Amino acid sequence: MKGKARQIAGPGGARQQRLAIGALLGGALIWGVIWYPYRLLRDAGVDGIASSTITYAIAFALGLLIFRRSPLDWAPSWTLFWLALAAAACNLGYVLATLNGEVVRVLLLFYLAPLWTVLLSRLLLDERLSRAGAGVIALSLLGAATMLWQPQVGLPAPQDLADWLGLVAGFAFALFNVLSRRAGHLRIESKVMAAFAGVVITGALLLLAGLGRLHLPTAPSLWLLLALLGCVLVVANLVVQFGLARVAANRAVVIMLTEIGFAALAAWLLADEALAARDWLGGALIVAASLFSARMEERRTAV
Repeated sequence: MKGKARQIAGPGGARQQRLAIGALLGGALIWGVIWYPYRLLRDAGVDGIASSTITYAIAFALGLLIFRRSPLDWAPSWTLFWLALAAAACNLGYVLATLNGEVVRVLLLFYLAPLWTVLLSRLLLDERLSRAGAGVIALSLLGAATMLWQPQVGLPAPQDLADWLGLVAGFAFALFNVLSRRAGHLRIESKVMAAFAGVVITGALLLLAGLGRLHLPTAPSLWLLLALLGCVLVVANLVVQFGLARVAANRAVVIMLTEIGFAALAAWLLADEALAARDWLGGALIVAASLFSARMEERRTAV
């Protein structure tokens, strides 16, 4: 182990670490500001479900080209089905929540994911709930209660549809990660393609059910924006996977939390949004829960 550490610390290893950290920061930046192009499309008359379906269809097509030489696992299975469904709920929920609510508030509720991860790991992976895990749950719940408290009602309940969508997206994100750990036999490329396909199929079904407006843009500039978003989605997944493969899980979580900072700055500059002190306090508790969860992951992998 010590020899390996010295090897990683060499010039080549240090460069790989810098590239990996840069990749994670780049991914956090992309996910922190990706809501804004979707808002531009919404304001131009392209429904959030329609724009998500189109951009992920473009990402899926690009993925087929990029991964054409990789042996993808296409055999139908319940694992791929649940991975696709979780990815659809996560990505569609995130986009729709940021289109209809305060961006940073939605993102903070999304980052309740460590709470759901601890509970889902117990149910699906049979991981024992430790005192540290109970602490993560307590911190997450306290942060959520602080943010969602409604003085006029007296209950810490979501205030609107955007809150609910943010919570659902965070739960689906945790579910995707836990299922991905459980499906260790599947290649990363297969999981990414399943995620893209899940968003496309679910979005198309929602549009056919009348839950969104299938209004295709006519302006070339809007189609260019949709195409760019599809490319960005592929790039974001690739760079994040590159970083996750080379940075310890506990460090990766801390780096990815910069997404909240990027989103806060973008929301302030681009949408003139500001959070109340109660939201920041609740968010701080949720971020603390994420950091504790990263510490738990570090100890789990070290055993």
